[in-house]
Amino acid sequence: HVQLVDSGGGLVRPGGSLTLSCVVSGETTTINAMGWYRQAPGSQREFVAAITRGGNTQYSNSVKGRFTITRDSTKNVIALQMNNLKPADPAVYFCAARSSLELEPPESWGQGSQVTVSS
Repeated sequence: HVQLVDSGGGLVRPGGSLTLSCVVSGETTTINAMGWYRQAPGSQREFVAAITRGGNTQYSNSVKGRFTITRDSTKNVIALQMNNLKPADPAVYFCAARSSLELEPPESWGQGSQVTVSS
């Protein structure tokens, strides 16, 4: 069993930056892919970014070049550095994990962190 705890959400101005973190506990050796999804009000949850145990990364087209996902395996922590945040980015961001190398569909979820972009 795996537990994920999100943190780092908040309010930022357009063009600003924010970093989300996710701490993983439990049976961490079973995890091969981790990442982030987001869900805006009235919208479906959508994929944002993923990273495998080997360090391979994948991004949605909407965040590519602005967001960076990293993983500290020694601390069982992943982070999402979000730069140049835009009005389309506000959402609840959820950390996710899966035992296979493909994150979709996730097997475990964090509780979510609210990201708000406003001037």
